Amino acid sequence: MGKEKLNAVEKDLLEGLDGFLDDLKSGVEIEKKYTIRRVVLDLEPQKYSAEQVKAVRTLLNASQSVFARLLGVSVKAVRKWESGGRPSDMASRFMDEIHRNPSYWKDRLKESIKVQCGRGKQQVCRR
Repeated sequence: MGKEKLNAVEKDLLEGLDGFLDDLKSGVEIEKKYTIRRVVLDLEPQKYSAEQVKAVRTLLNASQSVFARLLGVSVKAVRKWESGGRPSDMASRFMDEIHRNPSYWKDRLKESIKVQCGRGKQQVCRR
């Protein structure tokens, strides 16, 4: 693709990359000329005991069934965890997020509620 077909952002990006390539070839100390950062996320999931799993679920005031649905697992899995089984790392990370901001997740649950009324249709029921 010719440079004449590029928009301003694309041209600027290519010019920057060309300059960087020239610096690499010439032996310029890259660390001194460019800002280099390494981003490390501290997201190692907590190891949850049975009591801690139940405590997170209780933060949401959710049944095992609702909690399982939120986490995308079976009710059987939640029961197992609350009886001493270990949740997967992915489920643990999700519970870490719930623990960090339970009010957000309570609100998300409330927004997601659809109650079956009448003949099995999912809708918001009027009181």
